[in-house]
Amino acid sequence: MTKKIPDTFILGAASSAWQTEGWSGKKEQQDSYLDKWFKEEQFVWHDSQGPDVATNFMQQYQEDIDLMKEINLTHYRTSINWARFFTDYEQLVVDEAYATHMDHVIDGLIAAGVEPILCLEHYELPAYYIEQYDGWSSKKVVDWYADYAKIVFERYGDRVHQWFTFNEPIVIQTRCYLDAIRWPHEQDTKKWMLWNFHKTLASAKAIAVFKEGKFEGRIGCVLNPEMVYPRSQSKADVHAAKMYDLFFNQVFFHPMVLGEYPEELITLCQKHDIYFDPTDEELEIIKQHTCDFLGINQYYPKRVKAPRFAWNEATPFHPEMYYEPFELPGRRMNRSRGWEIYPTIMYDLAMYLQENYGNIPWFISENGMGQENEEQYLNEAGIVQDDYRIEFIREHLAELLRAVEAGANCEGYMLWAFTDCVSPMNAFKNRYGLVRIEVDETRARSLKKSAYWYRNLIETRQLE
Repeated sequence: MTKKIPDTFILGAASSAWQTEGWSGKKEQQDSYLDKWFKEEQFVWHDSQGPDVATNFMQQYQEDIDLMKEINLTHYRTSINWARFFTDYEQLVVDEAYATHMDHVIDGLIAAGVEPILCLEHYELPAYYIEQYDGWSSKKVVDWYADYAKIVFERYGDRVHQWFTFNEPIVIQTRCYLDAIRWPHEQDTKKWMLWNFHKTLASAKAIAVFKEGKFEGRIGCVLNPEMVYPRSQSKADVHAAKMYDLFFNQVFFHPMVLGEYPEELITLCQKHDIYFDPTDEELEIIKQHTCDFLGINQYYPKRVKAPRFAWNEATPFHPEMYYEPFELPGRRMNRSRGWEIYPTIMYDLAMYLQENYGNIPWFISENGMGQENEEQYLNEAGIVQDDYRIEFIREHLAELLRAVEAGANCEGYMLWAFTDCVSPMNAFKNRYGLVRIEVDETRARSLKKSAYWYRNLIETRQLE
């Protein structure tokens, strides 16, 4: 069976600044949250590898761009490293060396026929704001972010026409303050919800700056909803799935797309004393400045069931009061990553957006297959035979195209990632790229089998 890929359908790839750049040229005070975490807890990162070297993109970016051109990549999503963009985070003094580097990357991509799509924050919150203002707890940080956005739009807006305000805005505070599994390991559910709100507000303010400046193009946000499935169709299980969707998906979808929060979420936040107390003016800013489009990161399904036990009132509130994770027996797994493989999430996600959010324009901004010990798949020519990645992409893309045929407003697919890159804690343990990175002093690049397959997909627009 062959599926025709529409001519306008994006076939791109993605990465981020902190996961590729390395620290070459970085000044001591320019730590991001991820840099600070790596310095504080290097022992939790696989083989103690992290953002300090990453893929050395700062120095080897042209090699990657040349490889993008070789496989005819059409779009590349990455981020600007907010922490490196300034030398003073209150006076907003631009680091001209870093800003010029971004000029070179953008110009290089365009010269290679690759459209750059830039994200303003992909976990690169300056550590200075955390140390001095408790990060996104402060409205000052929200305003500085909006000012940062204006500077960036003015500098690069003549060449970059697709922007994202955040990548996965829910993740950092969920890992650090809701679940407390990442540095600084501070369990504070109210701070979790406050950071959720302030990032939504910051996104709206950046969108306002973009619209007021009449910059060419469009602006949105990259969200990472988990398609949530109840264990059964019992009322209790269905309610558990509904609650998960409310706390982890609708908390950003509703205000960013519809301009307002779900009433049920507000009621629950007030009930559990985690409400963020917005002003009428802030709610109006959010209402008036919704996203033009969305990037959606999607990897695996979330399955839940009704909780079996009463909540321990001695512990801080957590949304798990309303649900319990469920593991489907016999599920297909990526055992390297510990994630279920379920391509149907692509179709179901598309229908979810179509039914609940006005069929807003969107594309898959991340989806991919991480594999541990990929060296075992090297052939005699030194090319990784990653047929598992090809099959993963094929199956997920087929479901995405099925959704397009059903009327979904999905504009494309961007693979995570173009090259192998560093992930939080996992570092290079799981490889995701079309391009292999040698983890030695050379950081040499080489195309995998999947890169040649992806090139053929781009050229023929036919999915077998």
